[in-house]
Amino acid sequence: MYEEFTQNRIAQLRMQKNVSARDMSLTLGQNNSYINQIENKKALPSLQGLFYICEYFGITPQQFFDDGSAYPVQLADLIEDMKKLDAASLEHIAAIVKEMVGNK
Repeated sequence: MYEEFTQNRIAQLRMQKNVSARDMSLTLGQNNSYINQIENKKALPSLQGLFYICEYFGITPQQFFDDGSAYPVQLADLIEDMKKLDAASLEHIAAIVKEMVGNK
């Protein structure tokens, strides 16, 4: 269950980042087929490898495994930006988000 999720999640995040499996592999310091092997269900990353993959995407392992979030990288960036806002601004954003979610 988690194996397939992990392999699919890496592919999903890599495509959102618009980077090739080869480039990602090399950036991680691995052989050029490392990510391709994972995505094609021929291998799984080690725990340390998974941590490096999460770091590459700028997310935590918790965000990686949050299957309720299709866009964890964007969500993490948004949360970091919102931490800098005052209470009134956060209330405005919360109202906008509630309105948008309610309209779906």
